Amino acid sequence: MPTKPSCFISFDRKVDDVSLPERFTFPFYYEPHPLSIEAVKQLQLHISTHKWDHNFGLNPDQEGMIIGKMFGVLVVQNAENKLGFLAAFSGKLAGKNHHPFFVPPVFDLLHKDGFYRKEEDKLNVMTAALVKLEQNPGLSKTSFILNELTLQSDQELSQQRLVIKQGKKIRKKKREDARLELTTEQYQMLEAELVKLSLDDQYQYKRLAKHWRATLQKAQAEYDAFANEVQSLKEERKERSGALQRRLFDQYKFLNSNKEWRSLLSIFEDTEQKTPPAGAGECAAPKLLHYAYQHDLKPIAMAEFWWGASPKSEVRKHQQFYPACRGKCEPILGHMLKGLDVDPNPMLTNPAEGKTLEIIHEDDYLLAVNKPAEFLSVPGKTIIDSVYSRIKLLYPESTGPLIVHRLDMSTSGILLLAKTKEMHKSLQRQFLKRSVKKRYIALLDGELTETSGEIDLPLRVDLDDRPRQLVCYDHGKSAKTKWELIEVKDGKSRVYFYPITGRSHQLRVHAAHHLGLNTPIVGDDLYGTISDRLHLHAEQLQFLHPITKEVITLEVSVPF
Repeated sequence: MPTKPSCFISFDRKVDDVSLPERFTFPFYYEPHPLSIEAVKQLQLHISTHKWDHNFGLNPDQEGMIIGKMFGVLVVQNAENKLGFLAAFSGKLAGKNHHPFFVPPVFDLLHKDGFYRKEEDKLNVMTAALVKLEQNPGLSKTSFILNELTLQSDQELSQQRLVIKQGKKIRKKKREDARLELTTEQYQMLEAELVKLSLDDQYQYKRLAKHWRATLQKAQAEYDAFANEVQSLKEERKERSGALQRRLFDQYKFLNSNKEWRSLLSIFEDTEQKTPPAGAGECAAPKLLHYAYQHDLKPIAMAEFWWGASPKSEVRKHQQFYPACRGKCEPILGHMLKGLDVDPNPMLTNPAEGKTLEIIHEDDYLLAVNKPAEFLSVPGKTIIDSVYSRIKLLYPESTGPLIVHRLDMSTSGILLLAKTKEMHKSLQRQFLKRSVKKRYIALLDGELTETSGEIDLPLRVDLDDRPRQLVCYDHGKSAKTKWELIEVKDGKSRVYFYPITGRSHQLRVHAAHHLGLNTPIVGDDLYGTISDRLHLHAEQLQFLHPITKEVITLEVSVPF
């Protein structure tokens, strides 16, 4: 018999008039069902009225590190067919992973008597010891001496090699002159003297090299006495940390609706990465589904939202809905959703079906098309239909990669293609030199107060949630965008974007990120909210024709 589902939360108001969804929510792309929205309202009221020892970044007077949090709701039906919902948060909240109102973790890694806390304490002791060793004055002193002696050795030996080289040159000149001026006997005597000089130079070099070998060996040994202790402790800590991670991952075991269990390790064995990323299993969605299956609650619909200030790197808006992350959750939910009738994955459906591709400019060497929104530039993993595939059918005799640059699938507008490999190379060179002028029009979901500016936020892919991009000053690639305000109307801002660089999702992130315009593009399903389309259009493109040397300016009016 299942234990009483104490985390089952009844709706505060009657929801009998709300129709149930035909299928369960596809967690990686969805619009929240009305029942999920009702559950979220109730949960958000609870969060906002509860006194938390946690700084979400919403109260400027609250102390402590600002940490926004992802929350989730799972609408469920119990054995009596009564509707209610479950609530969860990702990771830990206020330093704990158990809170009333919320489902428990799949595995309690914070239990005071558990192996994780005990082993973590040991690792912390090792880390403190490592810091102490690395701060030992003896380590820095011997390292400095070794580096200085190595530099001095290189300089002196290099100087001695130069002496040998110059001596050899001088002796060669003497031999050449002697052949013309000296008798055979005199030449032989000179040759013997020159050989002796050469041997002396070689001896001095070998003597110097021997001296420096001994000196450096002694300095290296003195340094190694400190460094080996540091390295040994580092390796031990790494080994223990890896063993702890493997043991921890093996404790996470997930149910699906067929009552089948799988551990985190076995789930990720089927993926390219093979090993679970840190934090896998701690997100809201797996917690919710696992609890529901444990207590025989039928999943009906699900939604996740962000509560609090945005992190420095990611794009997260307070109270906004977000899909489950892909890097951590996709493999886990792939197992947990088995047996459920789930909404179809829209990413497996060809979005370009029924859409036409208009050619707006063409000559013997190149062409440009007006790419519709939700239309791939190049074939994807599961969908072949794209600008590339269609143009290749129209021009089978074309050579080279065809596509000179790309637009996001959701972005509409001008796309330039080359008919030959040589033309492709010439046009790409212009893009690489940033001599091609591009202008985009976007409709932003909010009112801007400034009229123009430049955004400089380096970007890289979010390894835990591809294809999302995030701001990263350590490993991101330079990304710069100029912008101008066109108008503000009905709570929306229409702007021109002039990308200086061409990073993936650059304009979308620069618009949405709190360090950028902090105003997402209307219809941005990754960084904003879903609408009829992404309101971003590549309106104008200007380049130099490599053959005619004519400046070509292409323009396609904005469709929104």
